[in-house]
Amino acid sequence: AATMDRTAACSLWIILALVAHTGLSSSPPTGKEAWSYVEVRNGAHMFWWLYYADSLDLPLVMWLQGGPGGSGSGFGNFGEIGPLDGDLKPRKTSWVQAASVLFVDNPVGTGFSYTDRPDGYATDVATVASDMLVLLQHFFTGRAEFQSVPFYIFSESYGGKMAAAISLELTKAIAQGTVKCNFAGVALGDSWISPLDSVMTWGPYLYTTSLLDDHGLEEVSSAAEAVKQAVEQQQFQKATELWSVAETVVEQNTNGVNFYNILTQEPDERRASVAGEDFVSLQARRHVRPLHEQSLSELMNGPIRKKLGLIPRNVTWGGQAEDVFSNMAGDFMRPVVDVVDQLLTAGVNVTVYNGQLDLIVDTMGQELWVKRLKWEGLAGFNEMRWTPLDDPMFPGVTGAFCKTYKNFAFYWILRAGHMIPSDQGPMALQMMRMITHQV
Repeated sequence: AATMDRTAACSLWIILALVAHTGLSSSPPTGKEAWSYVEVRNGAHMFWWLYYADSLDLPLVMWLQGGPGGSGSGFGNFGEIGPLDGDLKPRKTSWVQAASVLFVDNPVGTGFSYTDRPDGYATDVATVASDMLVLLQHFFTGRAEFQSVPFYIFSESYGGKMAAAISLELTKAIAQGTVKCNFAGVALGDSWISPLDSVMTWGPYLYTTSLLDDHGLEEVSSAAEAVKQAVEQQQFQKATELWSVAETVVEQNTNGVNFYNILTQEPDERRASVAGEDFVSLQARRHVRPLHEQSLSELMNGPIRKKLGLIPRNVTWGGQAEDVFSNMAGDFMRPVVDVVDQLLTAGVNVTVYNGQLDLIVDTMGQELWVKRLKWEGLAGFNEMRWTPLDDPMFPGVTGAFCKTYKNFAFYWILRAGHMIPSDQGPMALQMMRMITHQV
């Protein structure tokens, strides 16, 4: 059951307390917050944190982070779309100005979420979806004012894979009457929907952007082919291990290109494995720990923990993140393209959006799986020309392209890597407003 629900006006004294603790300066935001835990399974506790918009006429957006093991309450909140940034200063492009925003530390063990025992972690997206359904049942029952508010799920990276599965289960639950909410759509950002399509396009993408030579292209393509064979043989744990090998081959041939933005270089500490390190630890160092950098960890385990007032003493923010990743490793390379097809066929509004400079989930790979959809509207979508969108900060300069047909949309976000809201905050905010029909 939900425990220790805390609701608070984000008043001046709270911010001043944070400032006094951190030595940082900030202005207090207006608005109301709420946070709590839900025990989604015996011994499995999921944390959520809600920021209210100024009006219930605005939609409700749930944000799901990637990893798996990346924390929405931490990185998504303070690093991307929340009202305050990591220095506790107001964010001009916060999504809270256009929606109530619900951050959920998902799967169990992520961020402030935790499990009491080793077998409490999710091992596949089916469990992730069923856990989230329990949380949403509690949330919409306890906060009935949101039952009629348009509800959207926005996601990033592996969060998109989870969001697709969650959206399908939520659609079924609404039809069955077990969850009361106004589900209006799901947005899949740089999402791990078809892992193999991403891996198979790494080589061509890097080659066309002058980040691989002919020898490098051959080596990366060979490593990707090994991943493909494992996936085709349904050896998904092996495929995950070979995916890690392929990343190392990419790093070696590009002098450490950053998988999250090809215009930058990967820090040395995230590169190839050290002696005795297994692939799970390596991948956690590459893709989970960057979401838990030291400054954010100190913020979450210090003043934020104190503000929330309900985190158990034995729980550390991010402390179980690597275990989350490890337990999901066998499911990591499984595609969920069929789930997206089911959502579209059921009439759910689905949006795909991707950053131009992202490598790990490059746009080339996204377009490949989209073109294989069995959705009856695909031919009509493919016949359309995209529409250019001005960059909100630079009128007359294209910031993105978009294409919408029936209940499917695709946004190509220019000059953005994997974390679009942190790379192109104004464009991301405008996109969110368009998806939620505010523009």
